[in-house]
Amino acid sequence: MRKFLHSFNRPAAQMPGYGWWGFVILASLILGALPSFLGLAPLFDLSVVLVLALLALSMSFLWGYLGFLSFGQTAFFGTGGYVYAVAAMNMGSTTLPFVLGITLPMVLAAVIGYFMIYGKLSDIYFSVMTLVITLIMNKAMRATSGSQYVVGDVRLNGQNGIPGVPALQVPWNTDVTLFIDQVYYLAAALVVLVYIGLRLLLTTPYGRVLIGIRENEQRIELLGYDSRLYKLLAFILAGGLAGLSGTMFAVWGNFVGPEMFGLGQAAEIIIWVIVGGKATLIGPIVGVGLIQYLTTWLGMQGVGQVTLVLGVILIVFVLVFKDGLVPTLGNLILRLAGKEPSRSDTKDTQP
Repeated sequence: MRKFLHSFNRPAAQMPGYGWWGFVILASLILGALPSFLGLAPLFDLSVVLVLALLALSMSFLWGYLGFLSFGQTAFFGTGGYVYAVAAMNMGSTTLPFVLGITLPMVLAAVIGYFMIYGKLSDIYFSVMTLVITLIMNKAMRATSGSQYVVGDVRLNGQNGIPGVPALQVPWNTDVTLFIDQVYYLAAALVVLVYIGLRLLLTTPYGRVLIGIRENEQRIELLGYDSRLYKLLAFILAGGLAGLSGTMFAVWGNFVGPEMFGLGQAAEIIIWVIVGGKATLIGPIVGVGLIQYLTTWLGMQGVGQVTLVLGVILIVFVLVFKDGLVPTLGNLILRLAGKEPSRSDTKDTQP
């Protein structure tokens, strides 16, 4: 048992052990089997959790392993959704719009990130600037209600959003579109692949440099690395993941609206990551599931101040569970197994 826990709880810079791979395989099998036991309504709710988990992973990677708190993930999330919606409704097909929904947010991240990172903004000003960009995009999209705001044949509709976004077509057979269970399988596969990809990326020299930048950027630069380039590439990658999440959100709900750029959405991402644990990749995924379930349950109970409740939860986790839920539970299990957590066990562990 101790060997298994040691293998599972390796630092992020080390290659995953057999315990981690066993966990990934087991989780994948469970995700694949769930549709057989769930109706369409629960499957629909679970699908959006997986879609938003991609957004949480983009923040977890950027904030937890590079030290960048970016409110811009919401901007890239909304951009991905809108690009897919507008392109798909104009083109009549969805394969190229799906690709554009990922690549254009990456281009936007490259442009924004270049000026902020190469301009050597401090971490706090970086966060403030990404927040300002998100607010500007939210305000701009809400101001497009006039009939003159048309892209091709698609009217943007301002705060009413764009309904009737086309369902995703099978690339090799455009006559077939994905139903809710197939959207679920696609979202689940993307979450697993992104999770594995980011975990393995952290074991590469590039990933080790990113962690080194977070710990001591000046030392990394003295070793001869261009920290600005590494940070820009990470920001672009995180922007692409947020765009992928936004694209999948448009596919899932057949609707996009300016709420995707909203400050509330930006705050929720931070809550997901803090609750789950930003020093892990699996933590924010768990955080998404818990917060989404709690939000839905509170709404069903008629609680009108859901945002207030989420704020209280955030305060509790910041003050009591500083490392997040997943790392805290992991350390508890280690202690029960007779292994005292080391510094590497409490920071940047592989889940």
